[in-house]
Amino acid sequence: MDHVIQIKNPCIPLEFDLSRPLEVEVGCGKGRFLSNRAEAHPECDFLGIERMLGRVRLFDGKCRRRGLDNVRILRLEALYAFHYLLPAHHVRTVYVFFPDPWPKKKHHSHRLFGPLFRSALWKRLERGGKLEFATDHREYFDEVCAGFADDGRFERVEPMPRPREVWTEFETMFREKGLEINAAAWRALDGDDSPLEPLAIPPEAEPREGIPRRS
Repeated sequence: MDHVIQIKNPCIPLEFDLSRPLEVEVGCGKGRFLSNRAEAHPECDFLGIERMLGRVRLFDGKCRRRGLDNVRILRLEALYAFHYLLPAHHVRTVYVFFPDPWPKKKHHSHRLFGPLFRSALWKRLERGGKLEFATDHREYFDEVCAGFADDGRFERVEPMPRPREVWTEFETMFREKGLEINAAAWRALDGDDSPLEPLAIPPEAEPREGIPRRS
């Protein structure tokens, strides 16, 4: 089966079986983490969001070989996907591991995390649903934590344990080098459930990667 979602109309939300839980990885890369999790949890549906076509094809091939029928892959900007295409308050967990930190100050506006993404994220998470976040970039980690600390729709909780077999390729490399891994998680609380405003992002402020560079 083809695991890659083909978008025929970008204005129509994607269809999911709302009787099954849904987990989403932003920047799923070649699918090492998500394929292992999908295999361990056949009762749950999984969606990987990835922009790089080569990685999408590799992940699709991996799903075919392993016979995973509970995984789909979407090649699209994460911000757009969360804002328009995912069902409201249905996602159980969102994973964002090792996003591009855009370290130069003049490029900080390209980072994924910001008010627009936090609002779209909250709109898609079920009440009590979680965001799992990890990065090797301490300054970016502190910035993301500060943004969530000022957002009353989220509560910080303990991050999930991630055994070695589900580390991403980049996490494996970083840990083997002894680099610091910063991880945090937040749970969605009750909040103002007003509709999201249409996206209107100036080109210089658009998070062009939309997804992590590292997988």
